[in-house]
Amino acid sequence: MQKSDDFSTPDKKIEIQLDPEIMQGRYSNVANILHTKEEFVLDYLFIQQRPAPFGKIVSRVILSPAHAKRLMNALADNIHKYEEKFGIIDFSEDTPLEDHIQ
Repeated sequence: MQKSDDFSTPDKKIEIQLDPEIMQGRYSNVANILHTKEEFVLDYLFIQQRPAPFGKIVSRVILSPAHAKRLMNALADNIHKYEEKFGIIDFSEDTPLEDHIQ
C-alpha cells in the first residue's frame, strides 16, 4: 500500500492508506443511485456504444444517509469553485442527463 496525505482534524490525525489499484481510479460515464431508509448505494458504470452496446459496473459506494448529504454538499461546493475558475459546466444537448444519472 502507498500512503496518501494525512487526513487531519483539529483533535486527531488519521493516516490514510491508498492501494495502487485504487489510486488509478475508474472511468464512469453513468451513475445509478439507489436508496433504502438506512443507506444510499451509488453504482458507477461504464457504458460503451461501439462496437456493440455494453455496460459494466466499475465501482459501488455505499453511504449512510447523513454521509450522502455531506457528499452532496461537498460536490455542490466543489462544482461552484470549479465554475468560478473554469467557467460554467455546459450539459451537452445530445445526451440527456437521465442517461448519465438514474
